[in-house]
Amino acid sequence: MSRSDPAYVPIADDLRRRINQGEWAPGERLPSRAKLAETYGAHPFALQRAQERLIAEGLLEGRSGSGTFVRLPTVRRRLLRSSHLALNTGMRFFAEPDQLQPQDDFESTSRFLPAPPEIAARLGIEEGADTVCTSYEFLVDRKPGQLAESWEPAALTRRSGAQLPEFGRRKHQGVVKRMAELGIVVDFAVETVRASRATADQALKLGITTGDLVMLIERTYFDVDGRPVETADFVIPDAKWEISYELPVERP
Repeated sequence: MSRSDPAYVPIADDLRRRINQGEWAPGERLPSRAKLAETYGAHPFALQRAQERLIAEGLLEGRSGSGTFVRLPTVRRRLLRSSHLALNTGMRFFAEPDQLQPQDDFESTSRFLPAPPEIAARLGIEEGADTVCTSYEFLVDRKPGQLAESWEPAALTRRSGAQLPEFGRRKHQGVVKRMAELGIVVDFAVETVRASRATADQALKLGITTGDLVMLIERTYFDVDGRPVETADFVIPDAKWEISYELPVERP
């Protein structure tokens, strides 16, 4: 530790050491923040910052009204993105089909909204143009496992039976099949992946802790003319998923 390190850094380092040595078992509640602050001769705020650091690292988890606990180990499911799998025929932004369980489903809400600047740019439409925005909560083992928000230009589907993505028989169909009903051939998708930290709202919906690591995937579908027909943002908790991409290789 350098002299310029904040006061909470050595506390976080020592708590990490004690956790790794098994002083507190997975799932066990740590002593109160006040008691730990007294033990370390530190201000409670320094203890709070130290615990927040270990929460961000995935060693601890905070439970509202209950305290801070050593995080239980979780089994991460594999999310495979591959052109060889029917990834876009339904609601599941999941992994191999054999990982899907009968209880894996989703809840969605669609509404008509004017396109905000970023979404308008991604869809190649004017800012404020009508869009159909659909919010998803994907359920894994009956618990929220992923979040998504999809945007489509309302002009593409207006006055058609395919306007609402998950209405009636079109639930689980996915963008590609719905667009095909309108004579629109989806040709390819572009995905951008980046790491982030869960916001308070995302953490509440996903059952994780604010600041937990999440992967954000921005996906946009294009038709054969290169026109964007749908764009979506996925929020995937890193503690629950690992993302793999299977890329085709052009043979000589």
